[in-house]
Amino acid sequence: MGFEFMRTIQSDRTLFAHSNLESGLRTSPKRSRFAVGFASIAVGWVALVNPAFALQVQLAPAQPQLGDTLSVTLEVEDSRSRPTVKMGQTTYPVFPLGNNRYRALVPTTPLNRPGSLTLEASGDGEAKVLRTTLRDRAFSTQRIRLSGGGSNATELELNRVAVFKSLVTPEKFWSGLFLRPTQGNVSTVFGVRRYYNGVFAENYYHRGVDYAASAGTSVIAPASGRVALVGRESEGFRVHGNTVGIDHGQGVLSIFLHLSRITANDGDFVQAGQQIGTVGSTGASTGPHLHWGLYVHGQAVDPVPWRFQGIE
Repeated sequence: MGFEFMRTIQSDRTLFAHSNLESGLRTSPKRSRFAVGFASIAVGWVALVNPAFALQVQLAPAQPQLGDTLSVTLEVEDSRSRPTVKMGQTTYPVFPLGNNRYRALVPTTPLNRPGSLTLEASGDGEAKVLRTTLRDRAFSTQRIRLSGGGSNATELELNRVAVFKSLVTPEKFWSGLFLRPTQGNVSTVFGVRRYYNGVFAENYYHRGVDYAASAGTSVIAPASGRVALVGRESEGFRVHGNTVGIDHGQGVLSIFLHLSRITANDGDFVQAGQQIGTVGSTGASTGPHLHWGLYVHGQAVDPVPWRFQGIE
């Protein structure tokens, strides 16, 4: 499921590693895998087809790993026919960038199998096969002991969150790097896997980043967008707690859980850096913190590359 119902303390090693991502990335870019993985964004796209062909296709990052968002750009000669991008059995929406250029975003998650990855791009009556290698990634694990009958999430919150995660708005609202949504230390990184009562949860991974902060700490929009979800604990958001969801456009969505106070209204258009609420411990939470999940076409992806490398 796409919600989180328990926070636990990470090992010192995990927190240290994430601290390197959050604070050391700018000072030591050569040591960052993101600087390598998104080199194509920093120095130009990597063309995967012969430029003599009518259909031009480019893929970034050059060396993707589990949890990355793949950006596929296409250039066609005939603007009357919109190109397509497909991976496996899923066809992803393609949006115009101008000048006969289009772009599709393809999410990957810790549940994908690392190794050879094949995408198919079509346009101008041609089909191009893109092959890249999705690199493996070591995700830390936690062992959790639970008692009782499960998460106790209500149908209301599950249904409303599911509807939110299915949004694909044609407009692109974000611009540039995403901002850190609140202050405080990272307490749980993206992608953590878990054992529950000794059994490995095959389909579970931590679908976001948790920030431990004092109750009442400001929470801001990491990027511009429209508030498309406001849910309150008092209305039945028993696990998520007070929740705000922002639609950044083109299938990119942010969700914020466990807020103490909500300062944005459903339907508001918010700018990057605008306050939307405050940190709290509502819902299924063991202490004040913010859970920020970033979704691309319904799949939770790693928010960190969006903060430090960005996807335009």
